[in-house]
This record gives sequence, C-alpha cells and structure tokens, in this order.
Amino acid sequence: MKNKIYKICVCGVGGQGIIKTSLILGEATLNNNENVVMSEIHGMSQRGGVVSTELKIGDAKSPIIEEGEADIIIAFEPVEALRTLEKTNKDTVIILNTHPIIPATISNDEKAYPKLEVIIQELENKVAKVYPIDAYNIALEAGHLLSINMALLGATSAIKDFPVNKELIIESMKNNLSEKTIPINMASFNNGYESCKKLQ
Repeated sequence: MKNKIYKICVCGVGGQGIIKTSLILGEATLNNNENVVMSEIHGMSQRGGVVSTELKIGDAKSPIIEEGEADIIIAFEPVEALRTLEKTNKDTVIILNTHPIIPATISNDEKAYPKLEVIIQELENKVAKVYPIDAYNIALEAGHLLSINMALLGATSAIKDFPVNKELIIESMKNNLSEKTIPINMASFNNGYESCKKLQ
C-alpha cells in the first residue's frame, strides 16, 4: 500500500461494538508493520448514543477523515450511514448493516424513520458500492447478537483491496475478545465474509 493512506470510518450507536471493531483493525494493521492512527470516540459511547471512530492506515499524522476522503464506511446502523455521507466520494465503499436501531423518541412513528430501500438508494447515488449485510441475523445464527460487529468486520475483510489481511484480523480478534466468545465471533465473522463475497 505504498504512499497510499487508506481511510476508514466506523459508525453506529453505542453498544454495537464499534470501538472494539476499530481496536481490532488497528492492532491487525500494526501487526502487518503498517502505520495506523485512530481517532478518539466521536459522540456518546453509552448504549443508544451515536458513535463513530476514524482510522487512517499509512503515513498519516491526523486520524480525522476530511470531507469526501473516506475509502470505506462500516455502518452499523442505516441512518448513521447517511450521516457520514459528507465523508464519502464516488469511489467510497459502504458496508451497511441492514438492521435499524430506531430511537425510542420516534419508534411509534413509522414515517419518522426512512425505509431501508430509500436509505440504500440514497447511499448508492453517492458512492461506488453499497454492500447490505444482514449482520443482525448473521449474529443470531452464530449464537449471540453481540457478534454483529464481527459479522461486519468479516464483510469488510472480503472487500477487494482492503489493506488489512483477513488472517491478521482473525489473530487480532483472538487477542482482543474473550476466549469463550471466540467460536461465536468466528462464526459471525466467517458468515459476514461469505455474505459480502456473494454480493461482489
């Protein structure tokens, strides 16, 4: 990845494992002898609050992704993907969890939260490719909803030219996740990987 700075934005809401996902990616990158910088948390990390982190792989000084500069968005929640559109360009790829987390303040008003197909269409109008991943059901099938983040990480590792090696990501997962959760998280990761491969 000579002279290229690869820019990753991870977004969603608190409680989805966004920070853990970013830490795993960061460690895997370092283990590949690549430089990586990661932003502090933007937003509120408690359950339900908006959260995003930004990573740059390569010779970068600041982790903050400038407007229109993201290479990939890993969106744990559909509307949060829309909030990051200012970071995207015509070459950006979006990994999109298709399961919404609707705030309690609007949960009784179906019109207040846009339909998934509308969200996807708006995203597709702005970027190179959107990969809708049913991470919710992948995680359920793997054995626990908390493995949603690993489903999305698996999907991300399937993207062509993604600069972090899949095997290094798996190694970093094993270093950063509780040993008893590894089988569930690995199942979720692998199924996310296969789901994204099928879409390509």
